[in-house]
Amino acid sequence: MAAIARTIMSVLFRRNWSGMHHIPADGGFIAAVNHNSYIDPVAYGHFQYACGRPPRFFAKQSLFRGTFGRLMRAMKHVPVARGGTAVLEALTEASELVRAGEAVVFYPEGALTRDPQMWPMTGRTGVARVALLTGCPVIPVAQWGANLLLPPYGKMGRILPRQTHHVLAGPAVDLSRFQGREPSPQDLREATDQIMGAITDLLAELRRLPAPAPSAGPGTEAAHRRPTQGE
Repeated sequence: MAAIARTIMSVLFRRNWSGMHHIPADGGFIAAVNHNSYIDPVAYGHFQYACGRPPRFFAKQSLFRGTFGRLMRAMKHVPVARGGTAVLEALTEASELVRAGEAVVFYPEGALTRDPQMWPMTGRTGVARVALLTGCPVIPVAQWGANLLLPPYGKMGRILPRQTHHVLAGPAVDLSRFQGREPSPQDLREATDQIMGAITDLLAELRRLPAPAPSAGPGTEAAHRRPTQGE
């Protein structure tokens, strides 16, 4: 599967990858990545695979059906259903993978960005929960370019000329102030906002634009905002 995906991505995209040295060579970790295209999981997976760490993605449960679902399971991806205990089960499975030394990829936004300027929205707290419970490193990653070929909620653009897929990985987010205690809801929110801030800063560097002002919390009209119901 990796060979097929790498071939397709090499045809579709040029590459401008930086920060590969921040991806841990061994041990469990979380890669926290912005989400701006339906095809960016494959594009980002190409980057992480090239770093020598096969990615284990959260993916919607509907993909885990039939033969393809068995392949997804064999590749150790994690099925996620919306709401209630299903989310907690997925987070538990992700924690187990991290403790087993795997590289788990989170899209903390939980969906393709709906921000008009394509900045990350407010993150969901699952990424912080797994990070604080396992003590694993969280590597912030920004990507840009897959969205120029296939915009979020848009139609496929022209394949030629090829777009460039830009990836910039940063150093692990320092979450040490939250360690050593059971994380409270406020801890989870603050840790998540810190992770999203790191991703946004990296994306600003990739785009050569100033980063938006930090969000004051979910639903605010600023960086990493999450759209209100119905947007």
